[in-house]
Amino acid sequence: MIKPSRIKSLLLAVLVTMIWATSWVLIKIGLEDVPAMTFAGLRYTLASILLWPFLLRKNVRAEIRSLTRKDWIKLIILGVFLYTVAQGGQYLGLAYLPTVTVSLILNLSALFVALMSTFAIKEKPHWLQWIGIFLNLFGILIYFYPASVNGGSWWGWFFAVLSLFGNIIGAIIGRKVNRTAHINPIVITAISMSIGSVLMLTSGILWQGFPPLTAKSIWIIVILAVVNTAFCFSVWNFVQQTLTATETTIINSSMLVYIAILAWIFLGEKQSAQGIIGLLLVLTGAMIVQIRFTHPLKS
Repeated sequence: MIKPSRIKSLLLAVLVTMIWATSWVLIKIGLEDVPAMTFAGLRYTLASILLWPFLLRKNVRAEIRSLTRKDWIKLIILGVFLYTVAQGGQYLGLAYLPTVTVSLILNLSALFVALMSTFAIKEKPHWLQWIGIFLNLFGILIYFYPASVNGGSWWGWFFAVLSLFGNIIGAIIGRKVNRTAHINPIVITAISMSIGSVLMLTSGILWQGFPPLTAKSIWIIVILAVVNTAFCFSVWNFVQQTLTATETTIINSSMLVYIAILAWIFLGEKQSAQGIIGLLLVLTGAMIVQIRFTHPLKS
């Protein structure tokens, strides 16, 4: 399979991040009616079902049959960490903690992904990219300061940190699975998401039950499943064929900028001078990380 060009990958990654920014608002609204884990399970199970028809194509079925035992192990690990742990943890974290606190914790993932990818998959960021990573992190801290992260439920902190851990492992494994481009992104998304979503939905129903769904809840789940999940995660796996784990994670951290823009447009929430400076640093750091020199990063 031919990998996408770097420019195409960057543009698609930014598009996906912009769409994912809307998820935070929709999730918070949906959590008013549906328990967190059940909500996440319904969203991702529906999204994976929507992808199953693509697996029925003759050439795709042949590709699935050709998957090795190592491929299946990677897809299972990806499904457990990227979906069950990362997404389930995010929903549960948002159910117990303010959005600001959860967002701050999850935005720390870029630094840890950069450190882990150096050893785990031999993708060592260049010195200028390290500057971009720390500039991005500095911007995040400026943006949130002096937001209080004290108090709140310990369960919320546990689930938010668990989500952070899942995102870090998911980014590393996702890049490892995708960078050779020998598996179709649709196959990777459908199989790994099916595994993760079944675990989420089953544990959600057993733990939190299955409440009656309102029309509002159904629409939110459908929108999140079709656009923000089935489409976006397939595209994300596609761009991971070209972009490193650090590059995709730092682009994802720029979601903070798009969330702030959406809040300004739709909620009338204006930013202070400090907030604007923080957002600019986040965006600048993300752009610096995308700079490559003559000798590309190891992959």
